[in-house]
Amino acid sequence: MTLPRAPDRLSDEMASAIGHAVSGFGFLEEALKRAIFSLTRQGLGEDADDAALQRWLKRMEDIADDSLGTLIDSFIAAMRRTRAGATDDLSARLRKLRNQRNLLCHASWRPGREQGYWHPTFINTRGERYPDDMRAEDIDAIHAETLAVARRVVSIMRGTGIEGEWVGWDDDDEPHQKKG
Repeated sequence: MTLPRAPDRLSDEMASAIGHAVSGFGFLEEALKRAIFSLTRQGLGEDADDAALQRWLKRMEDIADDSLGTLIDSFIAAMRRTRAGATDDLSARLRKLRNQRNLLCHASWRPGREQGYWHPTFINTRGERYPDDMRAEDIDAIHAETLAVARRVVSIMRGTGIEGEWVGWDDDDEPHQKKG
């Protein structure tokens, strides 16, 4: 029996770009969870009965384990129910990011046709292959779009007046950033 060939090692630049993009998707998931919390809590109103409040609390527990795709669907539905501004552009951007996240998180990478390019070997649930080679700059653009969309989601959440908490941060905590 012949063993399969080991995958090609990504360049450090490409591996770093993919890592940053994936971390951006994690931040987007957290922003979506907070926004869903805020939008749906606002929708309950001030005089929600105990049964409605308990159903809402149970749903908030359930979203902790939801995938990005499910969170996007829940957020879009909550935005539409609460009429939280124009949703079509943001909805389209979120759906595109869902597909890009699946690509970046599940693809196997092979060297592309040109130096510095890599080809993601990935077939989505509709049987479609990703046709193009990519380079670190393409992945960086996905990361930048992810952060821009996450900022928009956070601004919608803040517009409700219900902030919630950033997981793992206390009031005294400040993010540790590399200086320079």
